[in-house]
Amino acid sequence: MDDLEFRRRLLADPYDTDPELQAAKAESERHQGYADDIAELDSKIDQALRVEVPEDLADKILFSQTTDVEQGVKRPRWHLAIAASIAFVFGIALGQFNWGSATLDLNQTALAHYYHEHAFIEGINEGATIEQVNAKLQPFGKAFNALPGEVTYINHCSFGDQHALHMVMESDGQAYTVFVVPSASQTPAQKSDGKMQAVSRPVQSASVIVVGEAKSPAAPIAEQLQQQLTPQAI
Repeated sequence: MDDLEFRRRLLADPYDTDPELQAAKAESERHQGYADDIAELDSKIDQALRVEVPEDLADKILFSQTTDVEQGVKRPRWHLAIAASIAFVFGIALGQFNWGSATLDLNQTALAHYYHEHAFIEGINEGATIEQVNAKLQPFGKAFNALPGEVTYINHCSFGDQHALHMVMESDGQAYTVFVVPSASQTPAQKSDGKMQAVSRPVQSASVIVVGEAKSPAAPIAEQLQQQLTPQAI
């Protein structure tokens, strides 16, 4: 198992007990140290998300408001506004971490995935053929008839709670990260963080998402891939 595959497997599941993965961990102090770091990070994230809300909080707030009305007491409401704002922001944060929800934002997930794995993939050139790409797509019942660039990396990956195709492609001097996800988006969509952008296009029961630099022509690449992705190769 090479270093890239070892890191990807641990990032996907820090507690994977696969014998091959465990053997790779045991044969290298560097691998063992990386596994320990990932497990520690996962534990910290888990602890940070364990925020318990008292079961009677809502009753206490309603009781306080009712008592104020009955007694004619006028108290400043800024503290309630702050509490509501905190609850709202916390709810959004939880929604972003819960990638497997029905409101999964494909473009946001694609950007997060790009930043998560870009350093491990940068500089790799596997020179993959379209036949190799379609072999990876076979479990999804899809195939590309043509590709608008050279494929430098191809593999499966975890995308939220789904498996997806993860591909890196070079076209006209630009590098693009492409995901084919077995989850249909309703309409074409785009999201940018100022540095990178993600463009998604629906294709029957799947979606194609292209991540490129904010000023790159990612949308035309996504549209070409959308047109070329079919249930089976022609």
